[in-house]
Amino acid sequence: MIDNKQKYSDFIKSEAKRLGFMSCGISKAGFLEEEAPRLEAWLNQNRHGKMQYMENHFDKRLDPTLLVDGAKSVISLLLNYYPEETQTEGSYKISKYAYGQDYHFVIKEKLKELLHFIQENIGEVGGRAFVDSAPVLDKAWAAKSGLGWIGKNSNLLSKKTGSFFFIAELVVDIDLEYDYAVTDHCGSCTACLDACPTQAIIAPYVVDGSKCISYFTIELKENIPAEMRGSFNDWAFGCDVCQDVCPWNRFSKPHREPLFNPHPDLLSLTKKDWEEITEDTFRAVFKNSAVKRTKYDGLKRNINFLKEL
Repeated sequence: MIDNKQKYSDFIKSEAKRLGFMSCGISKAGFLEEEAPRLEAWLNQNRHGKMQYMENHFDKRLDPTLLVDGAKSVISLLLNYYPEETQTEGSYKISKYAYGQDYHFVIKEKLKELLHFIQENIGEVGGRAFVDSAPVLDKAWAAKSGLGWIGKNSNLLSKKTGSFFFIAELVVDIDLEYDYAVTDHCGSCTACLDACPTQAIIAPYVVDGSKCISYFTIELKENIPAEMRGSFNDWAFGCDVCQDVCPWNRFSKPHREPLFNPHPDLLSLTKKDWEEITEDTFRAVFKNSAVKRTKYDGLKRNINFLKEL
């Protein structure tokens, strides 16, 4: 006879699939012992640069039971964003995750539906949804629940699907059947370390966030340091290099989420179009996009920086 834990877990995974999630894994909520010293060392070495928010809520980052009363399980979910088509060659580039609508809103809606489904079918379940905007170590939880391993580029990698996916969590106060972590399959490969344009991957499995192109083009609010000029490979928002070169991403398949489809004009923008982009065009093309994080002035700053070679 299948016990309730197994039944509920199967139930949740089946509904996650129906909602369009690529994978779903479950792990026991608790303190992340292995990650604690790593996170502390990373912060002490200032690998987070000017991302002060990374220093906040240290304890909560490592223990979801401090975020959700009575938390017992972490349900980790992956949502594919790999696009069917990419931008015109020779243009300024933005990360593929930002082609369509802002993933925060798209995933939050799906998570709300999943939590509602759990409450309707299982009973009084308390929980919270997290999409990369709260102090949750999402990659660590996804790895713990068997959805992949943390690669040398510090991204979660899956043998079946690569790494072009978003990670989200539901932290709930019921016991479920837990999954097991998978083994690391990076082997002796150093493709991501060799290809990183700014040498931000300072050692296997260690990324200096303050050297990453995504940090400079999205997180950094002041001027980009002049010494970085010429090393951005035309990336104007984010960077996908360490994912593009990863051998496991040859298994990436296009997503089926209409909300992640790009604005019709985005893929064909030339360098000249980017350089002459007006605030109105920016608003139209990136109306509900994650690119809005940099705001118009931030994007202009990035493009001017790339242009001044």
